Amino acid sequence: MSGAGVIAVLGEAVVDLVEQAPQVYRAHPGGSPLNVAVGLGRLGQPTVLHARLGADAFGPMFRRHLAASGVDGGGLVAAAEPSTLAVASIGPDGSASYDFWTAGTADWQWTAAELAAVPGPDAVALHTGSMALEVEPGASAIVDLLRHERDRGAVTICYDPNVRLAREGPVAVGRARVRVVLGLADLVKVSADDLGWLHPDEDPRDVALRWVGGGGPALAVVTLGGAGALAVTAGGVYRQVPAPPVDVVDTVGAGDAFMSGLLDALATAGLLGPGSRPALAGLTAADLDGLLSHAALVAAITCTRPGADPPTRADLDTLSPAS
Repeated sequence: MSGAGVIAVLGEAVVDLVEQAPQVYRAHPGGSPLNVAVGLGRLGQPTVLHARLGADAFGPMFRRHLAASGVDGGGLVAAAEPSTLAVASIGPDGSASYDFWTAGTADWQWTAAELAAVPGPDAVALHTGSMALEVEPGASAIVDLLRHERDRGAVTICYDPNVRLAREGPVAVGRARVRVVLGLADLVKVSADDLGWLHPDEDPRDVALRWVGGGGPALAVVTLGGAGALAVTAGGVYRQVPAPPVDVVDTVGAGDAFMSGLLDALATAGLLGPGSRPALAGLTAADLDGLLSHAALVAAITCTRPGADPPTRADLDTLSPAS
């Protein structure tokens, strides 16, 4: 286990078309894995994004965005297919809903040769999730990679289901895929909304306890929106922290920012890399309070800004809700 090393993020880079006015949309770089990588890069963590960028005008937009946020672009694949599109609508409460255009787009066409470069020789963690594990043929190829990495035991495997297209059905197939990946992950972060789809009418704490007690992740974290977040370890420790009070502009990218903050805190504490499972399972109540509070702060600051715009390390000092 090591505090040094690269955090590898694997998954989609999606063009978010956000409505600015009736029939007027603005393109933003998005996609859950890309947002996590950007959040980590802005926090100063060595980060590489493994993504397939489309052969269209949006490819350079992604590259500029990643470079400006300090993310290593060495894992980017120049793909022949077009970019994936998501049309985002913002509700009165700041929440976002999406319609996706995914057929034949670049993000899901991974080849064995391309994935052979993931996670890279210097990686201590591999994070993935969202549509990258929902859309074939790439989803199955990524699951095979995760099996290989779990057997190799050199990186901490981090997973955020961030259920999107699986909600459209068949439901049993989407839920089964999540169960498979849970069995390969060392750490899972999931929203209460996703848990409501995966396990209807069950208490989030009960589900998280079952996940860590069934040979799955060593640490399970559930984000609860304005109510904060909770965490449970395979060692039986449970904690919950409130969300910092902020004036919410929108919640776009908040969950991804939380994931970035959580991985940032784990990396800083030297809790990623070989041997991380016992360390994560053995976290104390004080450890969990610190991890959750840090991640919640990163997410809260993001909610004060329009779009997925996570804070930098300096922002945590100068733009915190308490300042």
